[in-house]
Amino acid sequence: MTKNTGSQGQSTLSNFTPLIIDVAVPLASYYLLKDGFGMSTFAALAWSSVVPAVRTGWSALRERRANAFAALILAVNVVSLLLSFVSGDPRLMIAKDSGVSSTLAIGILVSVALGRPMMTAGLKPFLVKGDETREAAWERLMSGSAADSAAFRAKERIYSVVWGVVLFAECVARVIGAYSLPVDTMVWLGGVVLAVSILVGVLVSGGLAAGPMEAMVRAEAEAGAGAEAEAQPVAEPAQPVAEPARPLAQPAAALAR
Repeated sequence: MTKNTGSQGQSTLSNFTPLIIDVAVPLASYYLLKDGFGMSTFAALAWSSVVPAVRTGWSALRERRANAFAALILAVNVVSLLLSFVSGDPRLMIAKDSGVSSTLAIGILVSVALGRPMMTAGLKPFLVKGDETREAAWERLMSGSAADSAAFRAKERIYSVVWGVVLFAECVARVIGAYSLPVDTMVWLGGVVLAVSILVGVLVSGGLAAGPMEAMVRAEAEAGAGAEAEAQPVAEPAQPVAEPARPLAQPAAALAR
């Protein structure tokens, strides 16, 4: 029991590690440097970009591939740094907030076009739940060795496409609102648009992709567990051990001789 619990905890941690390093650490460091240490927005963004920049360069040099999550966060930070120089027109100041959403949206949609949907890394920990059986089922579905692999990979692409479209729509809505609605209205409406967009993304991606993918992972895990149980040899029943025959007691007359 302890061994299974420990291995399950390690699996959960390994699945969440990319999210922690590539998303949580840069975001937390930005707010810590800006609000905790009083750095300017530009300086906080620059220093919080160090981890994703190192991760992106390390993956490119050692693994000969780009770290999609780290590269996307780095791109978002660079865009934010450039937008920090924008000033003047209040409507432009409101519209520039859509630059981050558009960067995320384009990055996600491009990753789908390249056959490496970026949102998969964020979805996997919530589907496998740190369970080794589910982890193995996920790998079989992703590798194409499972019966539902084709459907699973299609849902994987749909999940990222939904988030890419939702974020891009949020960007367009912000820009349209910035130049068509009163500035005072957009100051509070921008946050509402973002919250509604996230809610729509969760509901639509969950219904179209995440929910069916979880069902396929669960079904594949159960099928794998059943196949493994059938493959185990059945132990033959133990044969009873015959007791040695006891010598017959000799008659008392014979002993008397």
